[in-house]
Amino acid sequence: MALAAGGAGRSLVSRRPPVAESPAAAALGLLRIPRRGLRGWGKGGIAAAMEGSRTYMNDSAEDAVGGGEGALRSKVDCVNGSGLRRMSNVGNSSNILWHKCSVEKADREQLLRQKGCVIWVTGLSGSGKSTLACALARGLHARGKLTYILDGDNVRHGLNSDLSFKAEDRAENIRRMGEVAKLFADAGVICIASLISPYRKDRELCRSLLKEGEFIEVFMDVPLSICESRDPKGLYKLARAGKIRGFTGIDDPYEPPLSCEIVLEQKDGSCASPDRLAGRVISYLEEKGYLSPA
Repeated sequence: MALAAGGAGRSLVSRRPPVAESPAAAALGLLRIPRRGLRGWGKGGIAAAMEGSRTYMNDSAEDAVGGGEGALRSKVDCVNGSGLRRMSNVGNSSNILWHKCSVEKADREQLLRQKGCVIWVTGLSGSGKSTLACALARGLHARGKLTYILDGDNVRHGLNSDLSFKAEDRAENIRRMGEVAKLFADAGVICIASLISPYRKDRELCRSLLKEGEFIEVFMDVPLSICESRDPKGLYKLARAGKIRGFTGIDDPYEPPLSCEIVLEQKDGSCASPDRLAGRVISYLEEKGYLSPA
């Protein structure tokens, strides 16, 4: 089915144009709409081709590409996936099976002489999460251990660049981070995930993705007043001025862990050095056997 609208101020109508299949197009999952099927839709119209639970759409005539989808011009007669600006997924994948390989996590851990896990560093902005993550990575690297940092800000430059800071997008941001961290752990890598992750339910969801003992939650327990006095990115100042909405600790809550593996506190204005704090985490890893061959 295709949906079409002629232009501004017109209502959306549903039409089912005739389609023609060719072996080549079918192999690519494409349906070809003959030109006669587009008559009456009008130049600059809007079209969306729907297949199963996915909707592909382009809502601007200026964005249309020759031979592509979406805004219908006189020479456009193919609905395909080129030049798409948005794709909506509704529902869950079905008929998907997990493919196993004879080389498993234990084999990779034996090769790396360490146990894959996720160190999830959570806390307010300015609490020192990224600083700890870097110090921890340096300390483990010096011991010959393979690590990778998933930084909340860095991931938003690529994988999560489509997400805002609204509650539902934050939840999706953390879910994606959890899934990626799980893959690193399965690869035998010590993955250090550093992000505010303000809501307990989202952190617990990420914990549930891994086996017992593979998720190590580290809470940077630093008071809001200290974090705000640091304000390394100037975000607290913007939030106080009302220029940022939904900022954690100001007009959006942070839910501290009720029970986590490690708590790194800062009290009375004194704080241990990043290397010393990282040393506490490394001591925990050594005690629990993460830095030994599986």
